[in-house]
Amino acid sequence: MDFDLTEDERAVQDSFARFSDHEVAPRAQAIDETGEFPRDLFGKLAELGLYGLRYPESLGGVGLGLQALCLALEEVARGSLSLAAAASMQALMGTHFLHTLGDSELHESLLKPALRGEKIGALCMTEPDAGSDLLSLTTKATRVEGGYRLDGQKTWVTSAPLADFFTVLARAGEQRELTFFLVERSDPGLAIGRAIHKLGVRGLPTSEVSLDGCLVSESRRLGDEGVADKHLREVLSQIRVLTGALALGVGRAALHYARKYAGQRRQFGQPINRFQAIGAHLADMATSLEAATLLVRSAAWLFDQGRLTQERAAMAKLFASEAAADVCDRAARILASYGFAMEYPIQRYLRDVRFTLIGGGTSEMLKLSIARGLGNP
Repeated sequence: MDFDLTEDERAVQDSFARFSDHEVAPRAQAIDETGEFPRDLFGKLAELGLYGLRYPESLGGVGLGLQALCLALEEVARGSLSLAAAASMQALMGTHFLHTLGDSELHESLLKPALRGEKIGALCMTEPDAGSDLLSLTTKATRVEGGYRLDGQKTWVTSAPLADFFTVLARAGEQRELTFFLVERSDPGLAIGRAIHKLGVRGLPTSEVSLDGCLVSESRRLGDEGVADKHLREVLSQIRVLTGALALGVGRAALHYARKYAGQRRQFGQPINRFQAIGAHLADMATSLEAATLLVRSAAWLFDQGRLTQERAAMAKLFASEAAADVCDRAARILASYGFAMEYPIQRYLRDVRFTLIGGGTSEMLKLSIARGLGNP
């Protein structure tokens, strides 16, 4: 299904579909079992231009939009969500604030290398007591001679064990306003903490990060004090649409495998896809994914037109992630006992898809956001 895709967007979709089929999917099981990050595949995504898809050509990007990035990451997620999630961090959250708020020096030293896959970026936002509730964030930035001293504890930092630089959200100034700072891995006072072992996306490195007297210069403050809240709201819609695209990729993989299995598995003298109950499952799965695809595609298109609302982005992410989770569950039911076996990929889809239920906001938080957008009757 194409939703007003341009010729360039179709080319992006085809290119990453081939890459996912030929190089990512064959290694997905090994990535999951070993928990090792596929650095070589991450580098090949850079060669294909994924990290610069939504950035201008003047910075080494491709100059397309959110739609192109969603199409690419959906295909990569169809092969391995671990790789796709790491790529989404690099292509958006890990580099976005550096692009929009960083100066030309930071663009040259960090952003351009990141778009080439030579450096890896991460976003330090979540804290042990501050997830959805950013008002509870306690990491502080204290003014010192020549810059700031950062102190605090971050958790659930995607790509942290690999990252070369970090965008850190902290409170600065007398009003303790939310502010972004750029910290490099080599900066004294920054330490990578314990690794977080996860149910799914096992090939996606995630850990804690501590800041203990980490000194950064004035030039490492991204934007003015207090502007982080505004910029976070602006990028949140993109994060949610992108997470919806990741969910589509996993859901498509689960549906494809379930359809193939149901056509080959025979019981009572015929393939099980001829039984009404199995057919109903497949029909529901295909319909849910088609509806989710329309929501995600339209949301990405609206963003590229400058017309996406926060409520529409929340709807796309909510529906796509819940639909994909349901598709993976139904796929496991179709495989029955084999859906419970580790040698089949369905169990991986079941575990991985839960990442999309959390990233970009939980379903419960998204519903609150959508409800607020509806206003009073």
